[in-house]
Amino acid sequence: MLKIWVKTHMPISHTVYPFETPISKYDNGIKVIGEKFQIYFVENEGMAWGWQFGGDWGKTALTLFRMIAVIFGIFYIQSIVRKKYHRGFIVCVALVFAGALGNLIDSMIYGLIFEKSTVDNVARIFPRHGYAGFLHGRVVDMLYFPIVRTHYPGWFPVLHGQDFEFFSPVFNIADASISVGVIAILLFQRRFFKKHPQEQQHNTVTTSTDVNDTLQVS
Repeated sequence: MLKIWVKTHMPISHTVYPFETPISKYDNGIKVIGEKFQIYFVENEGMAWGWQFGGDWGKTALTLFRMIAVIFGIFYIQSIVRKKYHRGFIVCVALVFAGALGNLIDSMIYGLIFEKSTVDNVARIFPRHGYAGFLHGRVVDMLYFPIVRTHYPGWFPVLHGQDFEFFSPVFNIADASISVGVIAILLFQRRFFKKHPQEQQHNTVTTSTDVNDTLQVS
């Protein structure tokens, strides 16, 4: 719902994903908690956190990959629930699945159901013609947390004097869900995949009595 609200209530903040230019230079965002938490409307052509992948054909391949991953995720979650895996692991897998599904929906249908967003135009939903075809929608990003804003010192090689921001990417809740799920699995993998104690083997009774075919038991 947050993605739809942003798409239908805000003009796009800029047309190029801001890895090389701090987004703070743009002033059409919403300050939620001062400078530390802001909402900007950015459309992402590629993967999570704004990474790009191979133009139009890459966009199609990425969307199809997401679709396959989501279908696999449905069966995988059913499997680990049935096998009674650690509850924390199930929750983490569900977070990754939910994030992938959220971004997949953007890629699949947002191009069909929304107008094109620009810096001067707020898009309408369900227009006569959308801004892109099936599988070519753009993922909506909006969350921005500039934790540190400063400049590179004069002695720093190449980048001296230029702006520096941490954390600069604009992301969405789906990106955060995927990241939290993956990081938690890496951090708690020993707990999640702890080996169960081996079942006690039945003790066998040994005897020194010779057994042969002629021995009869009465």
